[in-house]
This record gives sequence, C-alpha cells and structure tokens, in this order.
Amino acid sequence: MKLNEIADKAGARKSRIRVGRGIGSGKGKTGGRGGKGQTARTGVAIKGFEGGQMPLHRRLPKRGFNNIFALDLNEVNLGRVQLAVDKGRLDAGAVVDVAALVKAGVLRRALDGVRLLGNGADTLTAKLQFEVHGATASAIAAVEKLGGSVKVLAPRQEAAESTGEQAG
Repeated sequence: MKLNEIADKAGARKSRIRVGRGIGSGKGKTGGRGGKGQTARTGVAIKGFEGGQMPLHRRLPKRGFNNIFALDLNEVNLGRVQLAVDKGRLDAGAVVDVAALVKAGVLRRALDGVRLLGNGADTLTAKLQFEVHGATASAIAAVEKLGGSVKVLAPRQEAAESTGEQAG
C-alpha cells in the first residue's frame, strides 16, 4: 500500500448536486427554487414571513422570562467525589471546592460554582470538607453523618430577603 493508493470507502464522499444544468439532470430550469418571484431571487431572508398575514411567532402569546442573575452551576454527586478520592485524584484531607474538583477531573470546567447532590451517598466513606455554592439536604446529611462539613458559599434567597427591610 502506498500513500497515493489510500482512498475513502465507496460512498463515503458524496458529490454535490449541480443545479441549473438542464432539464435532464432533475435539478435544471429553476434549480430547486420553485417558480418565479421573490424567493427565486438571491439575497432573500424572509423567515417567518406569511405574505402579510400576522406571523405565527407574533400571534402566539409570550411566556416566561430569562433570569440574567441565574447562576450556571455544575452538579456533582457524592458518588463521583468518592470515586475520585478512591482513585487518589482528590485529597480527602484538603478542602473540596470547585478548583479541586476541576483539578481532579471530576468537573470539566468551573462555571459559576458547584452544587452538591446526594446521589451515591451510600458509597461515601471519606470525611470531607466541602466549600460549594449549593447542596441538597440529603448531601449535607450524608457528609455530616461521616463527620465532614458542607460550607455553602452562596446565601439562600429566602434568608437574604427576610433580613432585608420591607418594601412599602
């Protein structure tokens, strides 16, 4: 076998359809653009246009909103953390935070923080100190049962609102 003999499998590379090359080609005359008019011409961008009728995206009601203050948190189960400790990637004596989880390969990248979930709590054996942006009640209970601690960095919304003054 030589370098010039290497080729793709038959049918792996499909040749493009050459439009507007005669009626016999099957894509001749109008070239797949239909009849005459605005959409047969180049430079047309009328997505959602319904010929003057109110378009569907304007007829339907709007719902919800986009919360610009929402945090994009990574979610980590206790089972994944214990697996990293067992493999020696995560130091059980050190504080487990976002940077430690990324370094251990548990998370790919640190987004706005990490939220600890209780799935795999039965496999947890290490006494760990967590510093996370959020945690479920079951995750906190499982960690504290083994003598560890969970420090939640982001304050809870209800607690922050109740301490503030009443709007009047």
